[in-house]
Amino acid sequence: MNGFGRLYRLHIFGESHGASVGINIDGVPAGLPLRVEDFMPDMERRKGGKQKGATPRQEADMPIFKSGLFNGYATGAPITILFENNNTRSEDYQKHRSHPRPGHADFVAHEKFGGFEDFRGGGSFSARLTAGIVAAGVIAKKILGSGINIRAEVTEIGGSKDIEAGLEAAIAKKDSVGAIIECRVTGLPVGLGEPFFDSVESELAHAAMAIPAVRGVEFGTGFAAAAMFGLEHNDAIIDIQGTTRTNHAGGVVGGITNGNELIYRIAVKPTSSTPQVQNTLNWETGKVDDFSVKGRHDLCVGLRAPVILEAMTAIVLVDLMMLAGKVDRIWKG
Repeated sequence: MNGFGRLYRLHIFGESHGASVGINIDGVPAGLPLRVEDFMPDMERRKGGKQKGATPRQEADMPIFKSGLFNGYATGAPITILFENNNTRSEDYQKHRSHPRPGHADFVAHEKFGGFEDFRGGGSFSARLTAGIVAAGVIAKKILGSGINIRAEVTEIGGSKDIEAGLEAAIAKKDSVGAIIECRVTGLPVGLGEPFFDSVESELAHAAMAIPAVRGVEFGTGFAAAAMFGLEHNDAIIDIQGTTRTNHAGGVVGGITNGNELIYRIAVKPTSSTPQVQNTLNWETGKVDDFSVKGRHDLCVGLRAPVILEAMTAIVLVDLMMLAGKVDRIWKG
């Protein structure tokens, strides 16, 4: 449900327009040094209001530590981090409560929870909750150390590899647009992954698909492999370290890392909250009405997704490293 991981274990909580969102993280090695300053670079990358196509909503996103830290070090107990919600405009959502928004969780959440769900800003379905995920990713990256590098970037917007042109096309159309995000990881050891069901791809795909608006995941050559011949797709091993001449597998074979660069991509759908007029059910009348979403929304949610994908990747990899016995319970630095 709201938890993920086995040894590096997360529990996420909060709503978009509630008092706060946050995360509880179990399994952090005792003695790991943590400061507020460690979190701010990635929290800044996740923020809205700073780039073309992003929501104008801005929150300070200053981590508030409620447990698990003492004198600047992890104690080995669960770490609880809160992020306050101070820049909300809940009235924007009250106005269209009678109309479940197309592409959003409004309708299914209403049915599943009997109308008791917090619908403001998407409630617990909001990407606002990824603030906690990014924080957990900051800690995970620190545990992994500088030898393992994780970097994600937007490679396409609206089908165009020219990011600016893809954004401008959506702006001209006065509509939202989707994106492709690619994540690359270097420095991984051979042997991470716990097949069958906890293979590297299974765990990463599970985590990536939990990010709001993600509609697809592919590793290495991905879906293009379906059009290739075996001799073309197979990665020839060229040395005793397992280095391969090509990397169609994306650094994972048999669900286990092979020491080559880990490469995978996610497809992010267009933001459901488009300013264009749509059709949707009116709960009060039982009829279908024309409807336009009001409020502050991202033109392209993919713009803020790279740091979230990095965080999810780090979270999965730390858990797999712990399962492989490569992370001590007490931090050695």
